[in-house]
Amino acid sequence: MRETWVIGAATSRFGKLTETGREAASRVALQAVDSAGIDPKRIGYTFVSNCFGVAEHQAHLGPLVNTALGIPEVPSATIESACSSSSAGLHEAYLHVASGLDDAVLVVGAERLSHLDTLRATSYFAMGADYPFETRNGATFPGLYATLANAHQKRFGTRSEELGAVAVKNHANGARNPNAHFQKEISLSTYLASPVIASPLRLYDCCPFSDGASALVVAAREAFPRPPSEPLVVRASVRSGSIADLHDRPDMTGLPASRVAGEKAFRMAKLLPNDIDFAEVHDCFTIAEVMALEDLGFFPKGEAARAAVEGTTAIDGRFPVNPSGGLKAKGHPVSATGAAQVVEVFEQFNQRAGRRAVPRTRTALTHNVGATGGSCSVHIFSRRDD
Repeated sequence: MRETWVIGAATSRFGKLTETGREAASRVALQAVDSAGIDPKRIGYTFVSNCFGVAEHQAHLGPLVNTALGIPEVPSATIESACSSSSAGLHEAYLHVASGLDDAVLVVGAERLSHLDTLRATSYFAMGADYPFETRNGATFPGLYATLANAHQKRFGTRSEELGAVAVKNHANGARNPNAHFQKEISLSTYLASPVIASPLRLYDCCPFSDGASALVVAAREAFPRPPSEPLVVRASVRSGSIADLHDRPDMTGLPASRVAGEKAFRMAKLLPNDIDFAEVHDCFTIAEVMALEDLGFFPKGEAARAAVEGTTAIDGRFPVNPSGGLKAKGHPVSATGAAQVVEVFEQFNQRAGRRAVPRTRTALTHNVGATGGSCSVHIFSRRDD
């Protein structure tokens, strides 16, 4: 397997796009290729994610992006894995490059839903769950993650103030990110005064519906040995799955796919959780960040909820988590989220993170979940040794 790098990355601002998802995808794709310093004709394959393109009456986005790049003859594949779609695309890109099938592969994720009303947008999101058994019985994602939060509270005594500390931290980080959907800090009292959406989750426990697009260029070291930016060495690229329905799972205090993907990723990278300097984890709800940190082995079960309260996961803490603001504050344009996590790592490694720069950036982990954990991708990155 060849050493594989991420040599280019770009993202739009998350929030409400004035352009179409197609236009945003094409624009960030071009920006990512430009940042990689390569001719688009060196791209051998593209993986494009756009889960809800039908909301704009546009599917089959890959050939349109390729045409905009001037490479219409390059094959493309559409990757759909709910909220983990573009990280699944990154995994496929890694396999293409590491195996020698292609020297460079483009990964793009884009989503635009802001033109829909809340009910319709929620209905689109709920398609990632089990439609007959969960969605048709009224279980939207706030309700499903509230079920997980209740289970975690019952077993470990997780308090609302601890979940609130996660929200406060991520809003503080988002306020430092010019591309974040929410760029305003909140206080714990603001969090506690916000309405309950699905008990115990409050408004500020929940990520927003966001528009946005992100793109990555994945390439072989041997083909592009001197990229213009510090590359991300892909030390591990792992995907896992689990039972989709919560009612069939024996344990609801974590996500089985996160545990399995994390264990495999650390074995592949020959690293331990203590070797990771910072992480971008999937925090569609505050409880999701807590479970991710425990599932991945960064904290013992039942202890991650205190980390935000104690400042451990702050940018200047022992283990910074979601310096971008996470899904909670940076935003969650479903198909762009996984790629955007890697864009954050790219910016941190290249001293482009500004006021949200973490103190040490030798290694990083990204964790991206589809739905309630039916799919999960974990990637580990490091700086090159030379």
